Amino acid sequence: MKERAIGIIFTLLGLVSVLFVLLITVYLIVSGVPAIGEIGFINFMFGKVWRSTGSDPQFGILPFILTTIWGTIGSLIIGLPIGFFSAVYLAKMAPKRIRDIFVVIIGVISGVPSVVYGLVGMLVLVPFVRTVFNLPDGASLFASIIVLAVMILPTVIKVSLTSLEAVPKDYEEASLALGATKIETYFRVSVPAARSGILTSVVLGIGRAIGEAMAVMMVAGNVANMPSIFKSVRYLTTAVAIEMSYSSGLQRQALFSIALVLFCFIMIINGILMVLRRENKDA
Repeated sequence: MKERAIGIIFTLLGLVSVLFVLLITVYLIVSGVPAIGEIGFINFMFGKVWRSTGSDPQFGILPFILTTIWGTIGSLIIGLPIGFFSAVYLAKMAPKRIRDIFVVIIGVISGVPSVVYGLVGMLVLVPFVRTVFNLPDGASLFASIIVLAVMILPTVIKVSLTSLEAVPKDYEEASLALGATKIETYFRVSVPAARSGILTSVVLGIGRAIGEAMAVMMVAGNVANMPSIFKSVRYLTTAVAIEMSYSSGLQRQALFSIALVLFCFIMIINGILMVLRRENKDA
């Protein structure tokens, strides 16, 4: 009886979670689609000018889309290899004392609010970029990529580390018994066995990078430019965060449309990676 009651409670909680996601989805569709219809899908998605106020407003979000894509890809190129190899080292090679220390440090870093990352980036990284590259302003796509790469590290390391530690020791012992070196065993046996969890860390890292607003708003410059590595840029998230407080009419509806586009991006990426995980699991 007790197990049945617990099962019913968990089922209800799961249904509530699904209901909330459906409500959010419906709300974004209802709020965002009318603006896309009024502006025009092509003009909205592929327009290069965002000027939401004034006598001749324009609502082109292509700069935001490309900035978000390049910023996310750049942060993954930097953050994923560092996080992955750090997880392999901590799980398989590091002495227990060092591993325990780093696990605590990673746990603390993962709990740091995003505004703190943004503040440190604004006070340290932005002036550094400006000085090193001789720029008029260090707030740029490059600075935001570095901040995002640092922010996704704890997630990638923690999830990958947990997955690697869950690999049965028998797999590694069998590989070593067949004459493989430890490095070969780690990367040819342990990593493939943990690839489902590692892909999960990639999904979470992408979600953190795409969904971040506060930190990138403080280091990216927030100008609606087409993306360039050392130019001030604006992400999809920051476009909504910056203007929502004073928006009205079509401008407000367009911001909900941006949120809808961002939501669709995240769902598409999660769907692709879920398919990859399933194919890897079947293989």
